Amino acid sequence: MPEEKTDHRFSPINGAGMTKGAETRQRILDAAQAAIIEKGFTGTSIDELISECGLSKGGFFYHFRDKNDLAKALLRRYIDEDERVFDEVFARAASLVDDPLQVFLLGLRFLADVMGDMPNGHPGCIVAIACYQERLFDRDLRDLNAQAVLQWRRRFRGLLDEIAARYRPREPVEPDELADMVSTVLEGGIVMSKALGDPASLRRQILAFRLMVQALFVPIPESGT
Repeated sequence: MPEEKTDHRFSPINGAGMTKGAETRQRILDAAQAAIIEKGFTGTSIDELISECGLSKGGFFYHFRDKNDLAKALLRRYIDEDERVFDEVFARAASLVDDPLQVFLLGLRFLADVMGDMPNGHPGCIVAIACYQERLFDRDLRDLNAQAVLQWRRRFRGLLDEIAARYRPREPVEPDELADMVSTVLEGGIVMSKALGDPASLRRQILAFRLMVQALFVPIPESGT
């Protein structure tokens, strides 16, 4: 059947229904995310965000104690958005097919479509930026970053364990390493698309990984056959 494209974006969350304070906090996070993706954490100042959002210093510090606190809130929001996208694309796949390998493959196809729907390409990953500049932050933020990566590993390892019950790999492969490759392909694809000025590169990288997974697994023969 034809595959519909998902309608999700990695974009600021709609503020409809928020209180005025929540809207202000959202506005600060939106401005911070855009600035940090463009210039990094070191190149983004609190004064710049205050000016961008039309706030007083008191207004900013009402919502965030300091730059580290802002970074943690931004990272949590980014992780939550990634989780939402993963939840939706793989739940959609599971609603269409029963075979665990096909669920994984179809979910990757839907994920590729999400990334391909961004006309200017993926803007950048806050998790990766925080890793590159981790010396700027306290242990809590570094731990939060590590927990996100491990959370994604567990998510995809769970899908791979379901596949392993019905399929075997053509070559020995460590399940955690294969699970981590989803994040690796996403992060590497973002870098590749930016380096080449080719927004569609990320989608192609996901689809190439999908083909590799498809070729890796073969059905386990039933007993007696």
